Amino acid sequence: MKNVLKALVAVSSLAVMSTSAFAQERITYKSAKTTSSYYQMGVQISEAMRAGTEGGVVVTVEESQGSVQNVMEVRARGGDYVFTTPPALVGLAQRGAAMFEGKGDPAFDEIRALFPIPSLTMHFVVSDASGIETFAGMEGKTILLGSGSFGAREGEKYLGLFGLEGKVTLADSELSNAVAALKNGQIDGFVTAGSYPAPNVIEAAASTGVTVLSLSQDQVAKTKRTPLTIPAGTYAGQDAAIETTSLPVVAYTTSAMSDDTAYLLTKTFWEQRDEMGSAAAWWNGISPDMIANITTTIHPGAIRYYEETGAPVSDAHR
Repeated sequence: MKNVLKALVAVSSLAVMSTSAFAQERITYKSAKTTSSYYQMGVQISEAMRAGTEGGVVVTVEESQGSVQNVMEVRARGGDYVFTTPPALVGLAQRGAAMFEGKGDPAFDEIRALFPIPSLTMHFVVSDASGIETFAGMEGKTILLGSGSFGAREGEKYLGLFGLEGKVTLADSELSNAVAALKNGQIDGFVTAGSYPAPNVIEAAASTGVTVLSLSQDQVAKTKRTPLTIPAGTYAGQDAAIETTSLPVVAYTTSAMSDDTAYLLTKTFWEQRDEMGSAAAWWNGISPDMIANITTTIHPGAIRYYEETGAPVSDAHR
């Protein structure tokens, strides 16, 4: 009888050990449409989390219709929810302003940042054949902005800020047609916003001579956006750095996530960053300095990791 009891105890112990060994943290990551580069980033983060934790963290990537939806879903999600959005949008939600007017919710106050991901980066791409070398040189030219996107809205705003409103012919076409239209000489340039290196800019630079315009310090200041430098050599034929603007994007969760889980996700992200960068160059632009772009509260678990590594966090982040 004693031998039977010992056997049962041994089996029970093995079962507990087995359960512990295969315990997994399951996370839902919501970012963008499946056709977006940000959805691809979500897939890469999912793979990095699995690899970096040896399967201890399993991330399921969900398609989203955009950042506003991601924030709104905080109201019905739990501690396993991670989503991406610009920090400015979190601020608007917490104030019940703009697109969140009349839709305020106490859950928005519980949003907490984890880590930055590649920013939406403005690119003003012009063909060498157009002869355009500066923003002023776009006067009288045909430029494709597309429609409905952040890049289209921002591009139109910049034309106004830089004295080009009504002086540029705006092509009536979708941004997906930009590279072909540029090659065929139907347009002189196009405007796009995405993480750099942007796939459509890579294609344009490789297939025809292009220049990505730099903004002056005064122009950057007028936009009231975050400055960003695209390093020389990012695109074919680009010999100098490009000074432009960006809209920071951050991975968020809520205070419902445990400190240990937030710590693990943040630690694994930064430890896997170089590996992700070897597969997709847009991760190479991520650095701890970008934590300064987070204008909202950072999760205490993430703060713990940043303090351990000496990353720049401020009192406003706590």
